[in-house]
Amino acid sequence: MGSTSSAEREAARPAAAGRRGAVVAALMLSMALAALDATIVSTAVPQIVGDLGGFSVFSWLFSGYLLAVTVTLPVYGKLSDTFGRKPVLIAGSVLFLLGSLLCALAWNMGALIAFRVVQGLGGGALQGTVQTLAADLYPLKDRPKIQSKLSTVWAVSAVAGPGLGGVLAAYADWRWIFLINLPIGALALWLIVRHLHEPEREATAHARVDWAGALAVFACGGVLLTALVQGGVAWPWLSAPSLALFGAGLALVAVVVLVERRAAEPIIPGWVWRRRTIAAVNLALGALGLLMVAPSVFLPTYAQSVLGLAPVAAGFVLSVWTLSWPVSAALSQHVYRRIGFRNTAMLGIGTASLILFAFPFLPYPGQAWQPALLMLLLGAALGLFQLPLIVGVQSTVGWAERGTTTASVLFCRQTGQTIGAALFGAVANGVLAARLGGAGDLDSVTRALDSGSAPEATRRAIADAVHAVYLGAACAAALAFLVLLFLAPRRFPVLKD
Repeated sequence: MGSTSSAEREAARPAAAGRRGAVVAALMLSMALAALDATIVSTAVPQIVGDLGGFSVFSWLFSGYLLAVTVTLPVYGKLSDTFGRKPVLIAGSVLFLLGSLLCALAWNMGALIAFRVVQGLGGGALQGTVQTLAADLYPLKDRPKIQSKLSTVWAVSAVAGPGLGGVLAAYADWRWIFLINLPIGALALWLIVRHLHEPEREATAHARVDWAGALAVFACGGVLLTALVQGGVAWPWLSAPSLALFGAGLALVAVVVLVERRAAEPIIPGWVWRRRTIAAVNLALGALGLLMVAPSVFLPTYAQSVLGLAPVAAGFVLSVWTLSWPVSAALSQHVYRRIGFRNTAMLGIGTASLILFAFPFLPYPGQAWQPALLMLLLGAALGLFQLPLIVGVQSTVGWAERGTTTASVLFCRQTGQTIGAALFGAVANGVLAARLGGAGDLDSVTRALDSGSAPEATRRAIADAVHAVYLGAACAAALAFLVLLFLAPRRFPVLKD
C-alpha cells in the first residue's frame, strides 16, 4: 500500500521538475500576450485611423477586447474544471492567435473591431487558465514565487504596451502590433502541448456543459459592461440607449439566476458566493480593480497637464509601481505565514488607502518625484494586498473547483476596473465642469492644453479633478478593508496540498 500510494502521488504531479520550467515559461509568455494586447493599440490609433478610417468608433478597439476577456472568464473557469486546463489553454491560445492574424489582415475599422473581439475571446482563456495552472503546478509554500513572476510579467507588459505599440506603428506598420503575437504565441503553445501533462482523471460519463448558462452570462455581462463603457461617452447616462442597456442588463441578470439555478453544472455555481472566503476575496479584488483606474488612467494626464512632463516621463511616473509591486508580492509570504492571509491583505489595502488619500495633498504644481514616490509606495502596498488573497483563496479549494474560483476572482477585478473607469470618468468630468463654469470633459481639456491655448486655471481644474478621483480610489480601498474585516474569516480554511 505504501508503494502504491507513492506511485499515485507521483502520477498526480502535473509536470516533472524539468518540464515545469518549460510550462512556466509558456505561462509567462501567454500572460505577457494577454496583458500587452489590452494596451498596445492605444498609441497606434492615429496610424490605424489614418489607414482604415472609423475615428468615431475606434474606442471599441479597447472596449471590445476587454469586454470579451471579462465576460468569458467564468465560462473558461468552469470548462477548465470540467475538461482540464490544457485543452482550454490550447483552445484559447489558438483563438487568440487566429484573432491576431485576422486583426493584421483587417480591411476596415469594423472588421478590426470584430477581430479584436475574437482576440479577447481567446484572451479570457489565457488570463484565467494561466493563473489556475500556476496554483496547480506549485504547492502552497511555493505559490508566491510563481504568482510574483506572473505579476511582474503582467505589470511590465501592461505598462510597456503603449510604448511598444507606438514604436511599431512609427517605424514599421501598425499591423505588426498583431503579427508580433504569432511567433511568441506559437512558442507558448508548443511548450504547453509538448511539456504540460496533467494527471489522468477518471472520465466523467455525464459531464455536461451549461451552454445555456454560458450564453446567458455572456449576454448579461456584455450588455451591462457595454452600458458602463459607453455611458457618458457615446451617449449621456440618462439617454434612451443607456437606460435601455441597463434595463436589458438587469433583465438578463434575472435570466442568469433562473438558468443557473436549474443547471446541473452551472457556469457560476452558487457556492462561489455562499462561501465567506471566496465572496470576501471577490468583493475585495473588485474594489482593487476599481481603485487601480485612478493611477493607470488619470495619473499620466496629471503628469503631462499639471506637471508639464513629456509623455515618456509621464509614463515613467506611472511605471514605478511595477518595480515595487512584484517585490512586495514575493516578500508577502513572510508576512502571511506569521499573521495570516486576511491580516496581510488588510495591512496592504489599509496602507494603500492612506497613500491614495495623501495624493490630493501634494503641492501644486509640485515635482515629478512626489507622485512617483507615492506610486512606488502604492505598488508595495498593493503587492501585500493582492497576492495573499489570490494564493489564499486558491488554497481553500481543490483541483475541481480551482478554475471556477480563480475565474470568479479575476472576473470581479475586471468588472471593478470597468465600473471604475465609468465612475471616475464621470467624477473627473463633473469636477472640471464645476471648476471651469460650464460643460467640458477631461479629453477635450487636455487636448486644449497640448495645443497651448488653455490658461493656468485649466491646469488647476485638471489637478482638482484628478485629486477627486484619487479620493474616490481611497474610498474604494477603505471599502475593501472593511469587506475583509467583517466578511472574510480570520483564518482562511486552507486545504492540505
